[in-house]
Amino acid sequence: MAAQTRIVRSVPALLAACLATGALAQMPAPHNPAPPPPAARPKPAVPAPPAPDPAFEAARAAFEALPEAERRGLQDALVWTGDYNGVTTGAFGKRSFEGIQTYQTRTGAAPTGLLSPPERAALKREAEEARRAARFKVQPDAASGVVIGVPEALLPKKSAIPGGTRWQSADGRVTLDTKSFPQGETSLDALFERAAAAMPGRKVTYKLRKPDFVVVTAETAGGRSYIRYAEGPAGIRGFTLGYDRALADTVDRLVIAVANTFTPFPEEMPAAAAAPATAAGSAPRPPASGPGMAVAPALSPALPGAPAEARPAATGLLLGGGRVLTAVSALEACPAPRIGGATARIERRDASGSLALLAAEGLAGGTPPPLRTDPAAEGEALLVLGAQAKGRPSVAPASAAAEGVYAPLQPGAGGAPVLDRSGRLVGLVARFPAAPRLIAGVMPPTRYAVVPGKAVAAFLGESGVSAGAGTGSAKGTANGTAATLGEAAAPVLGAVVAITCAR
Repeated sequence: MAAQTRIVRSVPALLAACLATGALAQMPAPHNPAPPPPAARPKPAVPAPPAPDPAFEAARAAFEALPEAERRGLQDALVWTGDYNGVTTGAFGKRSFEGIQTYQTRTGAAPTGLLSPPERAALKREAEEARRAARFKVQPDAASGVVIGVPEALLPKKSAIPGGTRWQSADGRVTLDTKSFPQGETSLDALFERAAAAMPGRKVTYKLRKPDFVVVTAETAGGRSYIRYAEGPAGIRGFTLGYDRALADTVDRLVIAVANTFTPFPEEMPAAAAAPATAAGSAPRPPASGPGMAVAPALSPALPGAPAEARPAATGLLLGGGRVLTAVSALEACPAPRIGGATARIERRDASGSLALLAAEGLAGGTPPPLRTDPAAEGEALLVLGAQAKGRPSVAPASAAAEGVYAPLQPGAGGAPVLDRSGRLVGLVARFPAAPRLIAGVMPPTRYAVVPGKAVAAFLGESGVSAGAGTGSAKGTANGTAATLGEAAAPVLGAVVAITCAR
C-alpha cells in the first residue's frame, strides 16, 4: 500500500514534467518517420599506461643478468643489513629496487638501484658480519619437526614446550617458539581465527590465509608478534616470534631472516633410520608435504660397490608416440638426454626458446593431462609433479604467483608440469637454478617462472600433437576442484618421466 501511495503521488509530477517537454503532445501519424536516435556518447579516453622508469628497467636488467644464486644472495644480504624486508626469491621488483637504493644512500653511494661489483662485495661483507654477530644458525628442531634459523646470540636460553621448542633472550624480551599439532588436533582455520581475533589493546597489522599456510602479525603498546603455521599430512607446524617494541630496530630484520629459513615439512629420514623412533605397533608416519616440502619417496642408502643412480636433469611430460615435452632450459647443460634408458633427441623447439619436444624409442606410459589455457589467479592452489630417480614422481603443493609459481621444488624440476587442483595442465616450470640454495639440505619454497598453458597449447598445435583443453579428468568435488593433492595428481603420474644426462 505504501508503494502504491508513492507511485500515485509521483504521477502529477511526472505529468508536469512530460507536459513541460511536450511528451504528451499529439502522437505523430503512423506514416511519419521515427525521430532520430540520440547521438552516441563518446567513450571516455583510456588513460595511457605509465611510461617505464628507465632507472628501474636498467637496474632490473643488470640484476636479472646475474646467476639466480647470486640474486638470492644479494636479497638475503639486504635483509641482514636491514635494507630489504621481502622474501629472497631472486626475482627483482619494487622492493628489491628500493632496498638497493636504501643501502646505497646509507653507504653514501648514488641511489641508482644498480649494484656495481664493488658494492655487491661490500654488501655481502656487511651482511656476513651481521650474521656472525647474531650467531644465526639454521637447524632442525626435533620437537616440532621443522627446520628454522635461530639467532643464538640474541636467544641463548632454550627449553622444551609442548609440541615444540622455546628460544628466549636472557631478559625474556624476545621469544621464539616452534609448535606442532598432530593431524586432527586442531585446524588451520581455528589457529588463524585465534591469531587474527580482535582483542583490546592489540592491533592485527597483517593477515594472510592460504589453503595450506597462514601468517598473522600484530602489535600492542609494548610489543610485536609474527605468527606462521603451515599444514601438511603430518599435521600443522609453525612458529611464533614475539618481542619488545623497543627492540624493533634490531629484531625486525631477524624476523624476516627467520621466516625466510622456516621449512615446516623437511624431507623424512630414510625408513631404516626412522624405524627405531616409530612407536611399537604404530604405522610409520607418511612423508610430509606442504609449503615446505614435496611428497617424495624416502631415499635408500646405496649398496657398497653399486653404481650411483643418475639424478634427473629435468622432468618431462609423456605425450604418447614416443614424444616428451619439457623446458628448453632444462637441457642447456645436457647435450645427450636419456629417458628411461633410451637415447632421446630434440625433435622440435618453439620459437621463443622455452619448450622442447623430445623423441625416444620404446616410451609408453600414462595419459597427459588436459590443457588449461587461461592463467591461474595469483594465490590459486596448484601442484607441481617432479620426476624422481626411482619410484613415483614427487607431488609438491604450490600457489600461483606473478608470472610463475611458488613451491618447494627439488633439483630436476625444470620442465615439471604444473597442475591446478582439477588436474589440468597450467604450464611447465621454465627453469630450475643450477646452484640452488639449500637450507639443511632442503630447497625452501621459492618462486619459479612458468611457461603458461596457452604457450604449451600453441606449441603442441604447431607440432601436430593433439592436446585437450577445458575441464580436467581428475577426480574432483562437486564444484570441479580436486579434494586432495593425490586426487589431482593421480591421473597424470604415469605420464611424468625423468630426463637424465649421459656423460
